[in-house]
Amino acid sequence: MPHYTSYDAAELHYRVVGPRDGAATPPLVCLAGGPGRDAAYLGDLGGLDRHRPLIIPDSRGTGASPAPADPAGYAFPSLAEDLEALRRHLGLERFALLAHSSGAATAQAYAAGYGEHLTHLVIVCPGSRLQGELPDDAEKIFESRATEEWWPDAYVAAHGLAQATDIDEVRDLLRRAAPLAYGRWDAPQRAHAAAEGAQLGPVPRAGFWQGVDEPARRALLERLRHVECPVLVITGDLDAVTGMRAGELVAASFPHGRSQPLHGVGHYPWVDEPDMFRPVVEQFLAAP
Repeated sequence: MPHYTSYDAAELHYRVVGPRDGAATPPLVCLAGGPGRDAAYLGDLGGLDRHRPLIIPDSRGTGASPAPADPAGYAFPSLAEDLEALRRHLGLERFALLAHSSGAATAQAYAAGYGEHLTHLVIVCPGSRLQGELPDDAEKIFESRATEEWWPDAYVAAHGLAQATDIDEVRDLLRRAAPLAYGRWDAPQRAHAAAEGAQLGPVPRAGFWQGVDEPARRALLERLRHVECPVLVITGDLDAVTGMRAGELVAASFPHGRSQPLHGVGHYPWVDEPDMFRPVVEQFLAAP
């Protein structure tokens, strides 16, 4: 697996999915969410690798990347510095970036500090913790699906997660609550969800949001107002994890941001509707 040296001399790993020949479309760097989840869950992002390489880093303490010597290395501003080290390693003056879920916080920190290196930014199903708002539409989406067979057990599990502290308990609750993250609960969704427990890194998850106080959050948002690249925020109208309103708030943080909802998809659009998700991203990346 290829690796690069980050700001603190750590050797971090990444993988390349898709074509590697010189004639291929420029690469798309892809950040996983979780937080602290093994990036393997991104797969090929619904076939986005057909025409361009996907460069998918393992964040610290996940996949093949080691834990940081300093726990502050798990925090998303530090992960943004890892991304900048990866850019330099790859020799990319400018590049397109895609981030899913909590990976959007790392992407926003990167855009705030290094936005001049981005040609396009795609954010998929983000939360809006950085924006300082926690909309309740995800809960309403969840409640609207109460007639589905999986719903009662998922409801109990989802509302137990806030109090769970033991990692085995968290994994069990995530397994039971998993259907709420998808637009439907068919074989592809079940297979994708089944891997989540083993992919979850409890320490990276716990450290992701540490050390970012209110002044730092506000300063980051102010810098986003000066990011020049186009930003597309994709949401799913059946996403009972982060909902749709959070994506609208994230898009509004950028001067050239827009949100695009997809019908019939949840928190993982490339799993629910890959043939809907893929063209939306490809068309956006092809635009100047």
